[in-house]
Amino acid sequence: MKYWICITTEDNWKIIKEKNIWGVPERHKNTISKVRPGDKLLIYLKQEKVGDKVKESRIVAVYEAVSEVFKESTRIFKVPKGMGNEIFPYRIRIKPVNIFDKPIEFKPLIPKLRFIKNKKKWSGHLMGKAMREIPEEDYKLILSQLSQKS
Repeated sequence: MKYWICITTEDNWKIIKEKNIWGVPERHKNTISKVRPGDKLLIYLKQEKVGDKVKESRIVAVYEAVSEVFKESTRIFKVPKGMGNEIFPYRIRIKPVNIFDKPIEFKPLIPKLRFIKNKKKWSGHLMGKAMREIPEEDYKLILSQLSQKS
């Protein structure tokens, strides 16, 4: 089993929840092709400005992959600014394992996460990616934050 961090926007998070589907742009075909049914996917929302407020980067849910990758050209995802006419054609079906009541803030985890080698320029480990594999201990560390929130 592999563990993935899936990077998305607030708008596309709503679509993921509604349709139980994860999709990536054409250029990330090789990455999503490594996902297998049973793999765990953490949904990471990028920092976004909503009105005057900045919503910090956060992890909002765990999903499990329930299909192999497939190609589908129906436009269901919203295209983030600067991505042209992308339709995120490479997709997998997913099912929710845990949609968190309260998101897990990402920035406080950075010093402890193994997959982030450069702690000062940490966003470079996620920027320009749709998803990336993370070690099991990082996955467990992120989920351990849930029990500390109550």
